[in-house]
Amino acid sequence: MSITIRPCTLEDIEELQEISYQTFNETFREQNSPENIDHYLEKAFNRPQLEEELKNPYSQFFFADVNNELAGYLKINTGQAQSEEMSEDALEIERIYIKQSFQKHGVGKYLFQQALQIAQQLNKQQMWLGVWEKNDNAIAFYQKLGFELTGQHSFYMGDEQQTDLIMTKRPL
Repeated sequence: MSITIRPCTLEDIEELQEISYQTFNETFREQNSPENIDHYLEKAFNRPQLEEELKNPYSQFFFADVNNELAGYLKINTGQAQSEEMSEDALEIERIYIKQSFQKHGVGKYLFQQALQIAQQLNKQQMWLGVWEKNDNAIAFYQKLGFELTGQHSFYMGDEQQTDLIMTKRPL
């Protein structure tokens, strides 16, 4: 199995939108109401929203391909693009989303390594992320990578308030 990481640019917006919908649906639809999921998908992954995120100089997207097939993606944020107010020495992993058929094959670890490499290049001292408190697989994955629980914040899925755990890895 060959895993490659490549930058995602504006020219890739249709692929990004498609994989965003697919991976979010696969991961969260069963635990949430159809109305809330549909509302979130439309809000978070519509073309203007994704264009804005791709154009943000403080955000970067990367695709992971397995044997030349798109398997997942990573979104990282620094500075003012972070979804919570954090110090300048922090890098946020906002999304590591992997298609269900490629989970447990090391794709997430490759994407994490990409984020870690960028954090080190930018002299960041910590990485952090938010993960839904009911996403046990993701929590276990991040713990294996050395992330620790450091807080929580509210996340809205449509009109439902949910809790995201804040996990931090430091030093890098």
